[in-house]
Amino acid sequence: MRTVLLASLRTHARRYVAAVVAITIGVGFIVVTGALASATRNGVTAGVGLPYRNADVVVSELDGSAAAEVLAHAAENGGSAAVLGWSIQPVTSAGRLLDERADVGVLAEDPALRWQELRSGRYPGAVGETVADTNAAKVYDIEAGDVLRVGTGSRATEVTVVGLVDTPSAWAGAAFYLPWSTVGAWASSLQVDSVAYAGPGSAADQVEELGALTGASVQPRREFVEQRQTTLNNEIDVIAGVLLLFAAIALFVSVIVIANTFAILFAQRTRDFALLRCVGSTRRQLLRAVRVEALALGVVASALGLAAGTAGGHGLVALTADLLPEGIMGAVEISARWYAAGAVVGIGVTLVAAWLPTRRVVRVSPLAALRPDTGVDLRTSAGRWRTATGAVLVLGGGAALAAAIAAHSAQLMVAGGAASFGGVLLLGPLLVPALISAAGALTRRLGGPAARLATGNAVRHPRRTAATTASLLIGVTLTTAVLTGLASARGSVATDMDRSHPLDAALTTTDGPLPPTLLPDVRAAYGVVDAVALDGTDAVVSGVGPLQVLAPPAAAADVVRDRRAPSIAAPRPGRIWLPSEELNGDVPSRVRVTAGDRTVTLDVDTGDTWGSAALVAPATLAALTDSPTPRAVWVRAGAGTDAEDLAGDLTALAAAAGADLVSGLSSRAWVDLQLDVLTGAVVALLGIAVLIALVGIGNTLGLSVIERARENALLRALGLTRRQLRRMLATEAVLLSVVATVLGTAIGVTFAWVAVQTLVANAVDEAPLVLPWGQLALVVLVAGVAGLLAGVLPSRRAARVAPAAGLALD
Repeated sequence: MRTVLLASLRTHARRYVAAVVAITIGVGFIVVTGALASATRNGVTAGVGLPYRNADVVVSELDGSAAAEVLAHAAENGGSAAVLGWSIQPVTSAGRLLDERADVGVLAEDPALRWQELRSGRYPGAVGETVADTNAAKVYDIEAGDVLRVGTGSRATEVTVVGLVDTPSAWAGAAFYLPWSTVGAWASSLQVDSVAYAGPGSAADQVEELGALTGASVQPRREFVEQRQTTLNNEIDVIAGVLLLFAAIALFVSVIVIANTFAILFAQRTRDFALLRCVGSTRRQLLRAVRVEALALGVVASALGLAAGTAGGHGLVALTADLLPEGIMGAVEISARWYAAGAVVGIGVTLVAAWLPTRRVVRVSPLAALRPDTGVDLRTSAGRWRTATGAVLVLGGGAALAAAIAAHSAQLMVAGGAASFGGVLLLGPLLVPALISAAGALTRRLGGPAARLATGNAVRHPRRTAATTASLLIGVTLTTAVLTGLASARGSVATDMDRSHPLDAALTTTDGPLPPTLLPDVRAAYGVVDAVALDGTDAVVSGVGPLQVLAPPAAAADVVRDRRAPSIAAPRPGRIWLPSEELNGDVPSRVRVTAGDRTVTLDVDTGDTWGSAALVAPATLAALTDSPTPRAVWVRAGAGTDAEDLAGDLTALAAAAGADLVSGLSSRAWVDLQLDVLTGAVVALLGIAVLIALVGIGNTLGLSVIERARENALLRALGLTRRQLRRMLATEAVLLSVVATVLGTAIGVTFAWVAVQTLVANAVDEAPLVLPWGQLALVVLVAGVAGLLAGVLPSRRAARVAPAAGLALD
């Protein structure tokens, strides 16, 4: 059998190349998914984990005195620690009060643990020096060299600003940063978030030591950052769900691609196996030879797949990072689990995919195996079993998807999707030929003899046809589901964010009218595309107290993102919008509003994000006062505006005008960042899916043409010209691709709807399905062209074979 195996490798090298390509793609897809998953996770958690990037462990749930103990422990044991905490202190400069409640943070003394980015000047090098945040410097109108007095009483200290820093991790930012030697004086009032610790020994040893020392929570850095990410995402670990989905897709696609290629490959070798049985090979010898052959192929191809996946993963992440804004994708860190999974899938699926067809052949007599394979017949037990199994999987998968929607379970969604799609693949030998027959009715009328032969060939061998369309079906289903799901998710999230944060920014006066120069100054700020002033007056609202009452003009509709009716941009006469923060949880149905000697009674609507003022219709404001004055400015920012920079500019203008700033842009920017990161990973996965679809259908079509070499030669001998043969094979390829595309689009849209209802509807109030018609039409067009191109090379190869030579092939 060893001689037979080596002869088979030499004689049918092209068949083995197709198998190696399939395994390499499957294994590579898993590794590439691991690369994208790690880059996605690192990109999302980059801002969260930035203060801890060089730490070994993180200590949390502690106070200022416990933080001091961690710092002392680090100094005694040759380690280093950085406190992430703040103290609220008054700050003055040259007798001028800058802020009564400024955030004063801690600057790490170890440069490796500093996460702030120096923009100008230098870091503090001695006691009495500080750095200021760049946006705080704008607000307080300070610069390097200014002397500040921080704190009050005996613990007040004078510091000199020696540099300006940017705080990429905005949630952990402060206005000023001082070393612990200074901030430690306020340890009793210090709000400590956590302490980053790096020291000798393993992370496990550090967890044990610091836990015993402080009694606080001590976690390895990665574990802490992932937990913090979950907390910042409202306790929904979106990244974990996405990684689970990506892993499931990678595993499923890889198994299907490898299994389908081997199904066609061994269908071609049925006669070879039967002849070996006829000349004396036993079943055990044949099975052992196939297992050795499959093991060798699996090992070699898996090694190639691991290498190709590693290179492709780094390249794809780099390409995606270039297409997206800087910092969206993080570093690639492929864990050993992804490599192990790829190797197990590559070798294991190859052994199973080669073993099952061979067992089917050796169970029948050699003479029966020499007869042509009639495919799936419902009248046989195998046909009934396959149909019943497919139907059960489709029904069971559909039930799991329905349960996933009800329970908002990503795990049920993945399991139900895999089961139902697996059922569709099992029903493929019945479903795909039926669809091809329906589509072929048109081509038979328009395409002549070649088209009629193409339709007949496509439905003659159902199992081969289903295996050929499987790769493209997977690619189209994945692409359609992702495009539709992404469009729906972005639309739903954008709508929800518009409702939660209808204004990008609002500057509302705290005492008296706003200066007339504020509106033009705001409009001149970088990133502002529109701004509108709101007139108002001082009033007293029953049950609430003194409150400013504003009336949005008609132009306010251009700056408010929420288009609902009634919107805060257009309050209805007889009603008043009250800010939720002023109600203390009690929401009256009606209130009396008094301005001077005038009083009106109004029905109540509630909301927030526009500042600490009430909103009424212009007619209602006219009923309260004859002389309204400018009291607020509403702002609309442009796309791509840096939220923190704009907030800094507007805060400086607000402080000078005696106004408060409320910004919804920062919250929108955080959500947009999450969507951008996931979009980058999805776009990269789409590229892989398209590649798999193209290679898969080209691979299976090529094998199919090799299998039908004698059949094509017979058609040539009966009078079919080379051009007609090429047209027949091209028509067949287009029929297969169109049917796979239509079926995949229908399944993909269904899966997208399920994903939206399962994952998105749990987070937003309304999650309608959004069909990106242009993108879906492009998918159909590309799939049809891909099918045509995939059939070009095999058809040209088949047409070059002379009829006599083709009839002599075995």
